[in-house]
Amino acid sequence: MKPFDYIRATDTSHATEIASVGGVIIAGGTNLLDLMKLEVMAPDALVDINRLDLKTINRTDDGGLRIGALVSNSDLAADRTVRADYPALSLALLSGASGQLRNKATTGGNLLQRSRCYYFYDTAMPCNKREPGTGCQAMDGATRLHAILGTSEHCIASHPSDMAVAMRMLDAEVEVESSRGEVRTVPLSDFYTLPGDTPHIETVLKSGDLITAVLLPAAPVGQQTYRKVRDRASYAFAMVSVAARVQMDGDTIGDVALAFGGIGSQPWRDADCEAALKGQTATKDTFARAADILLADAAPRRDNAFKVPLTKRTLIATLTELCGKDTA
Repeated sequence: MKPFDYIRATDTSHATEIASVGGVIIAGGTNLLDLMKLEVMAPDALVDINRLDLKTINRTDDGGLRIGALVSNSDLAADRTVRADYPALSLALLSGASGQLRNKATTGGNLLQRSRCYYFYDTAMPCNKREPGTGCQAMDGATRLHAILGTSEHCIASHPSDMAVAMRMLDAEVEVESSRGEVRTVPLSDFYTLPGDTPHIETVLKSGDLITAVLLPAAPVGQQTYRKVRDRASYAFAMVSVAARVQMDGDTIGDVALAFGGIGSQPWRDADCEAALKGQTATKDTFARAADILLADAAPRRDNAFKVPLTKRTLIATLTELCGKDTA
């Protein structure tokens, strides 16, 4: 690990000031420290924000939630309001990492965790995300964990977060403070960027920006769940995951929201897939047609082609559970 300066932020303006001149924010550090040990990231300075007042979960005036950026994954998953009103979020958090990591990992840090692409972590390999313009070793390499949607000829890495998938389904917004003290909110749908020809740019955050909170709208109607398919029961990234909410009117699907993990370069949501379900009778054929729409533009590689049928089966199983009917 290369030498670095350590600065303990006294308030948000202090943190954003240091970050605007090259300092890297650290909270739980569950991903950042690993990257520093491997010298994938080598910041000149770390800005510790753990003493800032960003650890509360509060009701908003519109009946939603404001989740401080330093709320731990464990505390967020266990919060009574989250468990009652946003159960998919609690389930997603509990499916991620391990208990020890969830105790340390933070809400803001979870949104910003980096890709788990093997070649991104291996500094001996070319990687456009790590070193723009050097190439993408994954194109002809091992791709089992990689994305099949939202990729480009420069990067096929998948987004690793479980929490962000649930928050994408819930229409979350990210509260950000700039180095000028300005506060703005960014819909999570606009927060992440597609790789295109600049895969090293992963979010819309600018130099000096600090995530201060995540905002959830009022609890949506309908049943929610989070289903994760992975290699082992814990401490494994999703091959495919689905965060889903469905409101039923008898046998007919009313409102529906779906977000997917493990298959996209960012937490993935498809409006056409959702539209194909709304107003339709809940049957296996209906679910299968929606899955086909979702996967129409999939670009699998040799090692991850299994994600296409696996995604379809996972979506059908998830919708069958939420609709509460035998759709065979």
